[in-house]
Amino acid sequence: MEKKTKYLIIVNPNAGKKKARNDWPEIANLFDSAGIEYEYIFTKYGRQAIKLVKEKIEEEGFMRIVAIGGDGTINEVVNGILLQKRFNSNEISLGIITIGTGNDWGKMFNLPLSYKESVDIIKRGNIFVQDVGKVYYYIGEKKSCRYFVNAAGLGFDALVTENTNKQKEAGKSSTLSYFTNMIKSLYRYKPVPVTVLTTKREIHSGNLFTLSLAIGKYTGGGMQQTPNAISDDGLFDLMLVDKIAKTKLIRKVSKLFNGRINELKEVQSLRTDNLQVVSDSKLMIEVDGENIGHAPFEFELVPRSLKVYIP
Repeated sequence: MEKKTKYLIIVNPNAGKKKARNDWPEIANLFDSAGIEYEYIFTKYGRQAIKLVKEKIEEEGFMRIVAIGGDGTINEVVNGILLQKRFNSNEISLGIITIGTGNDWGKMFNLPLSYKESVDIIKRGNIFVQDVGKVYYYIGEKKSCRYFVNAAGLGFDALVTENTNKQKEAGKSSTLSYFTNMIKSLYRYKPVPVTVLTTKREIHSGNLFTLSLAIGKYTGGGMQQTPNAISDDGLFDLMLVDKIAKTKLIRKVSKLFNGRINELKEVQSLRTDNLQVVSDSKLMIEVDGENIGHAPFEFELVPRSLKVYIP
């Protein structure tokens, strides 16, 4: 079967409070004007994009994919690309048109919000090959895996994301949702006992406040929990806090945005290509802004495994 040269466009119609659905005619016209041949699909429910992309690549040979939506949509499309068995994942190219509240993955590459500029980037075809993370996790007794392209968050981070996603589902989200939920969640979250290990050593044993394991710099709509992350260096950047006074976190919150979070003595940072997190509590996790399951977790890095169109 021949490889397809036309693009498969996956549209999350609910992205940006249904902005993707409303703006699709405008976006389609830009693809048409650029002379780009494509087939498009609107997703109908969460995680459908994983199945659609996997099947379209394996059965029809698509090698150029475009995701239209937020970080969650990008994550699903990437999982479809990494899970398919027909091609090496880095043979497939991914273009992004960001329509969401956070767009943290897009910030990493300075992707524009302009539809026309985004289509121009896809047409020019300038490629960057980035690392991808993979995590094994549990839902009850069932072990599952998920790929991620930006960051995974545990503990407090996962709780804030869960509350933010509930607002999204209720149509009440905004660019400040993550920040406001972070402040509210401070008084609800209770640290749980956790052991964190790499192949070389035990990093942490005791109560955990929050942990971020990242490929990219930005999370939560522009916060920099891992400001020194490099997306193709073959390593995760880890940020871990075992405990911090709530009042201090509020006073120092600006450091989350200006890239100086590592100045706080409570913050532990390192780089690794793998991580194991063990906890008797059902420690929760989010990847690329999507809550997926609970501990124990095993993380591994898949180096330079995703081709993306960038400016």
